Amino acid sequence: MTDTPPDNRSALRSSSLMAAGTITSRITGLLKNTALLAAVGSGVFADTYSVANTLPTIVYILLVGGAINAVFIPQLVRHMGSDQDQGLAYAQRLFSAVVLALGVITVVSVIAAPWLVRLYSSGWNSNDVEVATAFARLLLPQIFFYGVFALVSQILNTHGRFGAPMFAPVVNNVVTIASALAFLVVAGTGTTTKTVTDTEVLLLGLGTTLGAVLQALVLWPALRRCGVRLRLRSDLKGQGLGTAWALARWAIVLVLVNQLGTLVIIRLATGINAESNTDAGAAVYQMAFAIFMLPQSVITVSLVTALLPHLSKQAAAGQFDAMRERVGWALRTSGSLIVPASAAFIVLGIPISVLLFRYGSLNLEAARLLGLTLSAMAFGLPAFSAYYVLMRAFYALEDTRTPTFNAMVLNGSNVLLALAAVQWVPAQQAIPALGLAYALSYWIGLATLAPQLRRRLDGIDGYHVVRTYVRVTLASVLAALFMVVGVVVAETLVGRAVDLTSSLVIVASGLAAGGVGYLVGVRVFRITEISDVLGLLAGRR
Repeated sequence: MTDTPPDNRSALRSSSLMAAGTITSRITGLLKNTALLAAVGSGVFADTYSVANTLPTIVYILLVGGAINAVFIPQLVRHMGSDQDQGLAYAQRLFSAVVLALGVITVVSVIAAPWLVRLYSSGWNSNDVEVATAFARLLLPQIFFYGVFALVSQILNTHGRFGAPMFAPVVNNVVTIASALAFLVVAGTGTTTKTVTDTEVLLLGLGTTLGAVLQALVLWPALRRCGVRLRLRSDLKGQGLGTAWALARWAIVLVLVNQLGTLVIIRLATGINAESNTDAGAAVYQMAFAIFMLPQSVITVSLVTALLPHLSKQAAAGQFDAMRERVGWALRTSGSLIVPASAAFIVLGIPISVLLFRYGSLNLEAARLLGLTLSAMAFGLPAFSAYYVLMRAFYALEDTRTPTFNAMVLNGSNVLLALAAVQWVPAQQAIPALGLAYALSYWIGLATLAPQLRRRLDGIDGYHVVRTYVRVTLASVLAALFMVVGVVVAETLVGRAVDLTSSLVIVASGLAAGGVGYLVGVRVFRITEISDVLGLLAGRR
């Protein structure tokens, strides 16, 4: 095993705890998505719920979330180091300002629900819009609780408490699963916007929002254990919040750019489903994205969340050599696991989707389209992961301007490619084509963002990063070949992936063969980053 710097070993330990929480939350999240698709299917009715359930996240991230994620950790870290009370009063004032903003935004959003639904949909009739609006009014209050959860999570992270924020979504998932199953029992399969009742909408909508409420509330015991007592304060002016909001302006513009791209994609996806009757639209696209995000959430997000407070301290102290080493290490370590995950999704996308989602109201063809969309997106997973690491380095430098302009390039590319896909690709394959457009846009975004961070830090250990990625890619190609053999053998025994049994055998066979292939590649190509991670975990045990 190579010598890993102590701070990086600490980050790996923290990220392993977060990964455990993330894995648990993502497993329950998979069950949640399975239950939801079983309940609502993949047609226009599914899109009405999916769009309404996406609106709280869009509005929250657009108006508040971008600032919380990009700006407030560095500011909290600064005040913890410079204030006599270790930043407690600053955290309380920040909490008060965010709660006030969230309250106003939530009320306005609920009132504006009909306009938001029309903005994010295409091709729907009046009945479809009415059902989506009813869902939206029940789901938009999640904005407030998403914001509270995000801010309290950031405060816990700055105090070195990473576990609770990663495990809290499990509560949300369990409550939503129960709501989806209750809906399925009451409404049955094949529900449409014409057959759904007000009671059924209420059951699914309130249940989903209750999950977000409980997710925020379960963080408070962890907050008290680390000695932080949040309370509302009125003395907000002249207390340093202006600096945070000044930095946040660029973060909000960045999120606006991202959400404009999301708006176009959701409208295209809902229009494809409504006008072409493909039984695959926004719900299928978003569920494919949820699976696509699994390795990113477990590996890269856990790793970078643990590193970001350290990066912020180094940036504040002007320790750019240390930052350069950490960013390069994060890219290499995450890439050694993300690239093979991408290969697995490319080869096994369809059987994975059949295994996870071919239940209840979701038919086999929709499950296969979801799998194709996942495979298409997976081509961009390595770029998506690396882009995330580089963005967080800019945030640690308190530079939100550069990522904002780069986001314009990325989202512009995604929109242009998506529009071209809808025009040139048959309607039945249009949703997977949107997934491929998303993947390609991240390679374009990464190619334009990396040189800018390299200039800012006078390098990002590019030689070692590129060398690692070349080796990991070769090992992943070998793993993919092993996976194909595993799939062919399994399909000889059980046939195509059409149900739980056949898809389970195919996925298990493919993953087992691919795992062997990747471990062979690790030895042949001497990928030491894998040895570092496995060695540290073995030491902990």
